[in-house]
Amino acid sequence: MEKIYITTPYITLGQLLKFADVVSDGADAKILITEGYVKLNGNVETRRGKKIYNNDEVVVEYEGEKIMLKVINE
Repeated sequence: MEKIYITTPYITLGQLLKFADVVSDGADAKILITEGYVKLNGNVETRRGKKIYNNDEVVVEYEGEKIMLKVINE
């Protein structure tokens, strides 16, 4: 699981995917999220503006690849 460190109280799901280099731009993030490939704390999340807070876990499963992220607030 990759830890993503942020200095703000939260980050949106779309921003997180870009910040962690899971996607190259917002359009790719939107596709992954709206198509149901992203889970937040074990539940499918389809809102790219969803706020992600300290200790939240995001999992992206797409084309046989699984990326696990954990947000840590510094």
